[in-house]
Amino acid sequence: MNHNKISRAQALDELALILFPGNSNHQKIFLAIFIELKYAPQEFLPSLICLCDKYGFTIRMLETVRSKMRRMGVIDHVSRFNKVYGYREGWVFSNRFSRALTRLCGVMQDFRERKDALQERKDRDLFMYL
Repeated sequence: MNHNKISRAQALDELALILFPGNSNHQKIFLAIFIELKYAPQEFLPSLICLCDKYGFTIRMLETVRSKMRRMGVIDHVSRFNKVYGYREGWVFSNRFSRALTRLCGVMQDFRERKDALQERKDRDLFMYL
């Protein structure tokens, strides 16, 4: 058995820990929103408020987590003027977060490349500005 591989549930749990460190309540709300949206018809939820009763957290906590998920680009709000979703208002997954992570991977690869002596000098000079 390969111990380096983790299950999808463990990976989602770790994502919650990374995005909401030190706050298990927010981690649970993140997981509730993510899982409910994942299994909703067409990955569309008209409202997130019903999750408060279902999972037992407050509207204020929900709004805090929802707001952070939206700012990070994990979820997005759809206007009732959006033809793609049948002119319904609600919540969907966004592609902004995954696109940003893909770009971040590329940036990290670029930073790891050794280029020339001038670049090395610039990289080492960064310490003077911290």
